[in-house]
Formats: sequence, structure tokens, C-alpha cells
Amino acid sequence: MEKILVAGANGTTGKKIISILKDSNKYEPIAMVRKEVQISQFKNDGVETILADLENDVSKTTNGIDKVIFAAGSGGKKVKEVDQEGAKKLMDAAKSKGVKKFVMLSSMGADNPEEADEIQEYLKAKHNADEYLKQLGIEYSIVRPGSLNNENGKGKIELDNKLNKRGEIPRRDVAETLVGALDDAVARNKTFEILEGDVYIKAALEKI
Repeated sequence: MEKILVAGANGTTGKKIISILKDSNKYEPIAMVRKEVQISQFKNDGVETILADLENDVSKTTNGIDKVIFAAGSGGKKVKEVDQEGAKKLMDAAKSKGVKKFVMLSSMGADNPEEADEIQEYLKAKHNADEYLKQLGIEYSIVRPGSLNNENGKGKIELDNKLNKRGEIPRRDVAETLVGALDDAVARNKTFEILEGDVYIKAALEKI
């Protein structure tokens, strides 16, 4: 069982990631949380936790970790501190401990943040974090979904390097895509966009 550190485990998407990992027969989730009050919900579910804040030292979080999913976000409040610099710190920690793959939850529009109307600062932070990961020398997958919604997941997506359109996708399908990208054989050192679609997630990832 590979140990998977999930940054942002307490978030809406993060909790779905933890649930999918827990139900798999390949992975053991490690929930990285920022506050002590967030620990009990995971412990009660038999999930190991690590207490760490992306604004502080995270160098010890990757001890004994095989792979990382970064699904943390500041909610637009501290985009530079968390979405950019916090992500970079966790990437450095992953590389220093020989983590085998880093799966990044990014955002559609992070390739051209200057074109955005509303969340430009957030997209700039995601862009900078993504570019840092690409040049770090660690194996990665960068997943850029459209707008997240809380609809039931279909297990199917539309995936391409660049979709050239906007749209939505259920958080559950995003979570499944992130977990699917952990596989050594798929999406190696790839950056791609996803929306709701008609192709099964596993099949879509195998083609990228």
C-alpha cells in the first residue's frame, strides 16, 4: 500500500479524495490538516493525520510518504502564501524525501492568468506553483478542472491538454481524476484540463 499525503484533506474536494483512497486496495491516505480540531473526524474513520500549516514549516510532512496530492486552497484569502508559496514548500519537502509523484490540483486558466477577469491573483499563484513543479525534477501530474460543483460524480470526464472551452465538473470526478493520476503509468509529467464528459476517467487518463 502506497502512502499518499493529501494536502487540503479537510476541504470539500479533499474529503472526497480521502474517501476514494481509503476505499482503494492500492493506497493508504494520510490527511494533512491545519487545525487540531480537524483531526478527530479522520481518526474516527481510521485515517492517519499529520498536523501542518502550509504557511509554516512543512519539511517533516513527507517522511515515509510515497506520493502527494495537493488539493489545498486558501479560498482566495491568502493566494500567495498558501496556493503559491505553501505549494512550493510542500513540493520541496516531497523532492527532499524522494516522493515518487506529486499530483497537483490546479485550475483551468492557470496557463494564462492575465486573461482572467475575476480571480486573476489566484490563477497567477496557481500558475507560478505549477511552473515551479514542472522544473523541480520530480514526477508530476497537473490537473486543471473547470468550475467545481457538488453534483453527483459520473465517473466520466472530458480531458485534453487544452480544451479551449469553459464548463463545470463535479468535485467527485475531480477527486477520482487526482487519485487516478497517482498511477505510475499514466499522465507522467503531464498538465491537462478536465470537464464533465463521456469518457471513463481511467480511460481518459490512459490516453493523455
